[in-house]
Amino acid sequence: MDENENPTNVPETEYSDPDLQRKHSLMLERLSNRHQNRLDNSRRSESGSSSFESTSSFFSRFSEMKCSIESRLADCQTAPSDPAQLKFHFEKISASISDLEKLVAENSYFLPSYDVRSSLKTVSDLKQSLESLNSQLVPKKKFAFKNKGNKKESGVAELKEPPPSKCTDDSPEKKRLTLWDSPGFRGKVGQVLFEEFRGSEVGEFTISDLDSCEVRLIGCLRALFIHRLKNCQVYVGPVMGSILIEEVEGCIFVMASHQIRIHHAKRSDFYLRVRSRPIIEDSSSVRFSPYCLTYEGIEEDLQHASLDNETGNWANVDDFKWLRATQSPNWSILPENQRIKIVDISTQEIKNNNT
Repeated sequence: MDENENPTNVPETEYSDPDLQRKHSLMLERLSNRHQNRLDNSRRSESGSSSFESTSSFFSRFSEMKCSIESRLADCQTAPSDPAQLKFHFEKISASISDLEKLVAENSYFLPSYDVRSSLKTVSDLKQSLESLNSQLVPKKKFAFKNKGNKKESGVAELKEPPPSKCTDDSPEKKRLTLWDSPGFRGKVGQVLFEEFRGSEVGEFTISDLDSCEVRLIGCLRALFIHRLKNCQVYVGPVMGSILIEEVEGCIFVMASHQIRIHHAKRSDFYLRVRSRPIIEDSSSVRFSPYCLTYEGIEEDLQHASLDNETGNWANVDDFKWLRATQSPNWSILPENQRIKIVDISTQEIKNNNT
């Protein structure tokens, strides 16, 4: 039927009656709503199919990599006892576990929260199995996960990934950080700490045991570990892998990363750009806002780290200790009138909305 035709076949002159005009309008509205509902259902069906295919593809790849790692862990029991050969086997497996963890981080934006938690738990279990196996077979050697592909570059030493936690999910010391001899700032009070990474890609950086300090990091990192900070401000360029934060209080963090996990944080504000949903555990009075850092060359750094696009995930926080369907009381969105507006760490200027 042509959309210009009279759908009721009533002569046009009869629509001068107000009742008929009202009925005609209601009928057209119903027809329009029905058509819109069909379009919406079609779009939801297509979106659901795409989401299902993405999820199915992820779990297929995840399962394949997990089975391969478990098989290689089992093979280590019969591997040669020469320490050098065992170390080589362990480093290859640790690189595969790091790849599996990266797979989870890169796909967590569309996975349900439960599946993200389950996948990360699997990665943690594999790390712990490898560490346990290393302790059994090479008890006197110190072992650490190493980033795949890290190479020595001019002026930058080869860096290692952080070790897995020695605590299980049931342990009273769950997921406490173990700090290694990576570059970083440690044990400072009341100082401005600055580091610039140009012309090279640093594997990891550690910030720990600081009180009333300001930290400024310019350039790209692969991983960042933050432990025991009080009343500090931390401004960080893009991190290509993960950021792990533990035991912080009264702090401000401005950072961009593919994955951010926060443990035991109190009364702290987080200005984030993140590819996956931020994760908090055992935290309270933490607030979130979008990334607001600038310095000369930051756009190139963000693009290099695949963090040049805002995902909006800074506001999609998962509280792993809040299992109810209602909003967690442990975190909130930072009110706009209380946010830092611009942080320029290249000119050492910080501007607030109130200035």
